[in-house]
Amino acid sequence: MSANEFSLQSLIRTEAADPAFVFDGTPVSRAEFSEKIEQAAAWLAARGIGKGDVVAVWLVNRIEWIALLFAAARLGAIVAAVNTRYRSAEVAHLLKLSDARLMVIEAAFRSIDFAAILADVAKDEVPALRELAVVGGDAIPAHWPCVRFDAFDKPYPPAPPADEDVDLPLLLYTTSGTTKGPKLVAHSQRTLATHAASVAKALKLSPQRHALLAMLPFCGTFGMTSLLGFIAAGATVHALDAFEGAPALKILREYGITHAFGSDEMFRRILTLADALHPFPQLEICGFAAFQPGWRELAAEAEARGMPLFGLYGSSEVQALFSIARASDAFTDRIEGGGWPMSPEAKVRVRDTETGELAAPGVSGEIEIRAPSRFLGYYNNPDATRDAITADGFFRTGDIGRLRGDGSFVYETRAGDAMRLGGFLVAPGEIEDELKSCAGVADAQVVAVDLKGNARCVAFVIPIQDPHHEPPRQDALITRLRERLAGYKVPARIYVVEAFPVTDSANGVKIQRARLRAMAMERIAAE
Repeated sequence: MSANEFSLQSLIRTEAADPAFVFDGTPVSRAEFSEKIEQAAAWLAARGIGKGDVVAVWLVNRIEWIALLFAAARLGAIVAAVNTRYRSAEVAHLLKLSDARLMVIEAAFRSIDFAAILADVAKDEVPALRELAVVGGDAIPAHWPCVRFDAFDKPYPPAPPADEDVDLPLLLYTTSGTTKGPKLVAHSQRTLATHAASVAKALKLSPQRHALLAMLPFCGTFGMTSLLGFIAAGATVHALDAFEGAPALKILREYGITHAFGSDEMFRRILTLADALHPFPQLEICGFAAFQPGWRELAAEAEARGMPLFGLYGSSEVQALFSIARASDAFTDRIEGGGWPMSPEAKVRVRDTETGELAAPGVSGEIEIRAPSRFLGYYNNPDATRDAITADGFFRTGDIGRLRGDGSFVYETRAGDAMRLGGFLVAPGEIEDELKSCAGVADAQVVAVDLKGNARCVAFVIPIQDPHHEPPRQDALITRLRERLAGYKVPARIYVVEAFPVTDSANGVKIQRARLRAMAMERIAAE
């Protein structure tokens, strides 16, 4: 294969369906998309952006986002994806870490005041940033020179010939983050394009038969990977600028959507609004990531109402949709995270966290992955890259799971969330499911704490909001769990709360388990 076959441009198929995209009811044909890429590349070149330069993109889902990514690939430049949920400290961290020279931003979107957020970013915090370019409005007050993104409105001199090096960094995702701030995960045209082609092939996508509802933000790997997979398949993409249940439901019903990917909470909101028993006759696959309690119950309800949920697995480092369940899997297996890798070249293994040896099927340990979709490394962070990759090229995911005997695998929990109780590795979900089966409990979360030198678990439960249900009592819940679970799995404490602390990410709302652990220790200390 020539290098060009691994470029993003190679994903745009001439025999594909039209339109390529539909944004807010406005279609964009394949020819129009190709023209917009050239216009964006010419605009970037006119602003002095070339090989190796970083452009931060802080936009909601719109055609400009995709055109800028493909245009950067054309020039050998790099795109740093900025989450629209970020605020000043997070934006400053990303700009500083990436050394972005140019930032393309929204003028305004709903309640997000981009100008106010940028006003809190000091110029000396991000010395590389030279200019802002605003999409959808006039220049905004800022410390930096500010222009309009007018690539589609006026002609610019054609961009130089396309850069042929498909192994250079192209797209930087942010990780979920640590106390030191998120790292930047670097992907090349090769890793992105190869994985997109694998997704299209593994899902057997047809240009004329299939269509995607893109309701995840393009700034995250979950949204971007599904988008690129359908571009590679030549199928039409119907995109939401940002997720809302009602518009998503309308598109699902009216435009023959066959595939959608999102968080469990997104699908829950859509189902809540859908009144018919089987309102989604065209849907084939709804790939979901479980971030919230009650996802198994959600999957059962969705199945009964014609919305087939499929568990999947991915990360910024190996890309989303790395794997997915198969339609032939039993329902209980199909809704579990994990599944079968999209690429036949991908390898998954599990390492016992106690012995350091590779684990046999059925034994839980840390998931390690080697695949064509694997990232280049953490941008400008060789030490972190070295720590994340084994000597034989496997990425240490930091996730706990197990292999099945049939070649698939199961994701169980984050390594930081897994609990070593009584000498055994325990996934919180096992105890949480039992708690949720108890009378009066709507949701539950379980974390491990150090209690007098021993690892014990502590549970937080949200009561059912129903006057006919008595609030759950700790003694009754513990008695019930002792009947159902091994003693080392029974929580030392169970606290009733109104809600769990959460964080918004590019891919969904996630429970702050670290905050729950801190809350547990604070309450125990107060006792």
